[in-house]
Amino acid sequence: MPTYDYKCEHCGRFQVTQRITEPALEKCPTCGQPVERLISRNVAIVFKGSGFYCTDNRKASFHEQKKPAATEAKKEETKAPSAT
Repeated sequence: MPTYDYKCEHCGRFQVTQRITEPALEKCPTCGQPVERLISRNVAIVFKGSGFYCTDNRKASFHEQKKPAATEAKKEETKAPSAT
């Protein structure tokens, strides 16, 4: 569930964990004064799963292992002397 930031003129800033479908708070849970929901800056989105580029959320060592093996095979094919 996301955490929303609110500002109360009397109490100051506070955070509330709410479902996305829940309406925004209108009154402070502490003093009952009107509150304002603030736009949060702490957004940490991580895309994982199928449907994204294979380079996303992968370690660099995974790609380093794949690339040299394919290039080495091509080099061996071109360097091999022909027996005629």
